[in-house]
Amino acid sequence: MSSETFGEINRRLPVGAEPWREGTHFRVWAPDRQQVDVVVEGTNITGAFPLKREEEGYFSGSVAGAGPGDRYHFLLDNEGPFPDPASRFQPEGPHGPSMIVDSSAFPWTDDGWSGPEIAGQVVYEMHIGTFTAEGSWAAAEALLPDLADIGITTIELMPVADFPGSFGWGYDGVDLFAPTRLYGEPDSFRRFVNTAHSLRIAVILDVVYNHLGPSGNYLPRFSEQYFTDRYVNEWGDPVNFDGPGAGPVREFFISNAIYWLREYHLDGLRLDATQQIFDSSEDNIVAMITRAVLEVAAEMGRSAIIVGENEPQEVRYIRSPDDGGYGLSALWNDDFHHSARVALTGYREAYYSPYRGTAQELVSCAKYGFLYQGQSYFWMERRRGTSTRGFPRNRFVEYIENHDQVANTATGERLHQQCDPGCYRAITALLLFGPGTPMLFQGQEYSSTRPFLYFADQEEELARVVRKGRLEFLRQFRSIDRNPEVQAAIADPADPETFKRSKLDPAERERNVEARALHRDLLRLRREDPVIALQAGLGIDGAVLADDVFVIRFFGSEGEDRLLLVNLGEDIKLEVLSEPLLAPPAGRVWREAWSSNRAEYGGSGEPSVSIRDGWHITGGTAALFAPGARLSQWETPVGAATDPESRP
Repeated sequence: MSSETFGEINRRLPVGAEPWREGTHFRVWAPDRQQVDVVVEGTNITGAFPLKREEEGYFSGSVAGAGPGDRYHFLLDNEGPFPDPASRFQPEGPHGPSMIVDSSAFPWTDDGWSGPEIAGQVVYEMHIGTFTAEGSWAAAEALLPDLADIGITTIELMPVADFPGSFGWGYDGVDLFAPTRLYGEPDSFRRFVNTAHSLRIAVILDVVYNHLGPSGNYLPRFSEQYFTDRYVNEWGDPVNFDGPGAGPVREFFISNAIYWLREYHLDGLRLDATQQIFDSSEDNIVAMITRAVLEVAAEMGRSAIIVGENEPQEVRYIRSPDDGGYGLSALWNDDFHHSARVALTGYREAYYSPYRGTAQELVSCAKYGFLYQGQSYFWMERRRGTSTRGFPRNRFVEYIENHDQVANTATGERLHQQCDPGCYRAITALLLFGPGTPMLFQGQEYSSTRPFLYFADQEEELARVVRKGRLEFLRQFRSIDRNPEVQAAIADPADPETFKRSKLDPAERERNVEARALHRDLLRLRREDPVIALQAGLGIDGAVLADDVFVIRFFGSEGEDRLLLVNLGEDIKLEVLSEPLLAPPAGRVWREAWSSNRAEYGGSGEPSVSIRDGWHITGGTAALFAPGARLSQWETPVGAATDPESRP
């Protein structure tokens, strides 16, 4: 979507306040109103100015002398004041006046940046408010070189659309075009992105297009057609994407999606809970948003990625539009997380109950992505998932922590605090060597001990409702529901201390050197190893070797395969090696290329696998094998190298 002419000027977007020449042009959709005035409180001009009504209920007009930094609001049939639904900044929060922002004034230096493709990405989920003690764009920007050094290629920002209060996750945003004032000025956000690009890190934004927050949402004042009662939404009123008046609503959300690329140079989006975006139109709104984002990126000479969260696991979201799909780059894969967590902790309550955490489940995740592809899913008493056949494995984003799953414990405890350290290192190796697109949650790369709790600063009555709703949600877990003491210990979302406790501790970045070394080395190998980097592009297979032991084989060209052995149980000796995947390439031997048991990661320092009258595999370890030197015609291949000195 290129810029278009609305009224007398050529605008970047169809709605909002845009400075031009010697004034500012305002445009807003208010079809239920007869008169709309913009009230400007500026340096050079102050007063109320009537806007001209256009077709389809838009009002627009220019105010000479109004410029960047000036505050403004709208009067609707003399009612108000109301902030701009497409406000670029709310310096006093959602209930205050909007501010005119000149997005063209920022001195970008990322002309050489070409944007990301989904293949090869390592995603890092970040909440700006808790990523640093300061909770600001500037403080987060200062740590970007550290993420680049570890091997992060894409930052996925949790939502930043402004919301009431002084802290929150961001999923109840109400000013979709206004990055929250809590983290800094709009240009601070731009500097963050500009610096990330200079370090070859992409930035995508988690956006919530399925509902708006309960407080500070003024869209219904402009038109009741923004929302609909034709569907039931888990979190609020569903957005009207397919009913009367849906055309301008669709335009509003599409404009928001491309706005983040044009005015903040973002590299794509993560669409929250797409199953709650209801649209029966022939051209689905998710497909339209994806198409518009990719078109704008192409206009900018860049690529972009669009990731979706979809609880039912419907692959039509990532299927090509030519094949009836919506064209997203990738989908989140909760199956991998759930199976891995059960494997590490044995915890099988609520939505973990349909998982066993077995070696077979983890092998199937590596091979197929989703575990549920249409089978019965008894926790929800329905079938779940669709077939992933034909999709590259990089189209599935996998993780062992994310904001929801860490917070959905009673205490917000991190996964590494709940399981055996060796097994945790082994699962981390499976995640980061695996063929999916891996995602780390902030602080995971150095085993942060800080919890991530649910926090939301709301007015008293709403805070009471949120607190009650949070407890009811967590009571789906039997160990919480049956334990009043645990319930009493659940942090109050509205308590500022809950937010403060969730902030990462900067000292742990330097203190937890073993975890940092593990992640840095794994990501270096993922990037540099010519077979692992293919993300199973030449094929993958796997097999269960024992109850808690499995092997994944990555096929390379000319026999340059890789073998990943994982043991999540006790030490084991395999005397019968009848699994064909264990056979080295013809005329070669396996050599241990990497082990999770190295001392620098906190292991014992012994090889994970040794061969003496069978394969001895140390418990709680993972090891990567590559083919060793070719044998002469007189030598007999053996299973693997045993000399620790042969390791790189």
